[in-house]
Amino acid sequence: MKKIKHADLNPANIFVSVICPIYNEEKYIAACIESILEQDFPKEKLEFLLIDGMSTDKTREIVKHYTTTHSFIRLIDNPDKVAPVALNIGIRNATGSIIIRIDGHSAFPKNYISVLVKYLIDLDADNVGGLWNTLPAKNTLVCNAIAIASGNKFGVGNSLHKVGCKEVIQTDTVPFGCFRREVFDQIGFFDEYLLRAEDDEFNARLINAGGKIFLIPNVVINYYARDTFNKMCKMYYQYGLYKPLVMKKLGRPATLRQFFPMLFVLYLFFGLALSFLSKTTMFLYLSIFLLYWILGLTMGVKEAKLNKKAGLIYLLPLTFFMIHLSYGWGYIVGIFKIFTKTKFSASVTR
Repeated sequence: MKKIKHADLNPANIFVSVICPIYNEEKYIAACIESILEQDFPKEKLEFLLIDGMSTDKTREIVKHYTTTHSFIRLIDNPDKVAPVALNIGIRNATGSIIIRIDGHSAFPKNYISVLVKYLIDLDADNVGGLWNTLPAKNTLVCNAIAIASGNKFGVGNSLHKVGCKEVIQTDTVPFGCFRREVFDQIGFFDEYLLRAEDDEFNARLINAGGKIFLIPNVVINYYARDTFNKMCKMYYQYGLYKPLVMKKLGRPATLRQFFPMLFVLYLFFGLALSFLSKTTMFLYLSIFLLYWILGLTMGVKEAKLNKKAGLIYLLPLTFFMIHLSYGWGYIVGIFKIFTKTKFSASVTR
């Protein structure tokens, strides 16, 4: 594959297209739009495209209100509903030499666009992004547990944009992303078959083409986690479900951390079955299981002290377990679908 060729980006002439897939985001979309309106980047050098999956709540009404007062904001329909299709619609309609993908479930610091554009140029990068600050959707014990677990190393491994880093670092993926326009012209768009993990697949393809991705730690995105265990489990199941398909398309795993939840689920089921064969196997099985819960409980105690919420002591270990079980089971189902040549499908969740 040919290496990506960079066009010269003159800071004085840069025009930025911000694209945002949305679907039923009435709780968060106003805060997202307001955070873009408050950017210190010149509005005359900016367009903001919101690609909506035909929302059934008040999302479209809210967005249309902003389009009447701000000419650089546009609402575009996405009848297919899914995010990668929305992203591709946004890219095709974008006119900027730099394209920034954001999410309606988030709010962004005032210097988000200007800092990312600066680093994209200074680092001669193809994609740059910031850190996630995962926040609870509501101030309830369940929502706090979901948010904490989704940004904890025990919950999500060494995913740097979720657990944090202190210095600018070259990495395998970043949340959302600030891209040079020519990246899409040279390696293609997002894979529309991937309801989840489309970012991982695209960024792995970008790296395979010689592209460079950097994580910028002084840019922090406020991302709102799911507000119920059911939505959380459904989301992580879908993450796991599509990972094997991404691996098949790339010919290799995008990351090694993706295997651990699957191995954990296999251990739970096969370990339990084998534990009945001998006392030694049962002892080993129970010891590992106990260690897992001790680690989860330790995190629960730590976070309960930090957040002054005693209920996290028991709820956080349970949240970790649900995340790992959902993701791992999704991964196993994904592998089964590939071997049986079964169609991948999953419903949109918000």
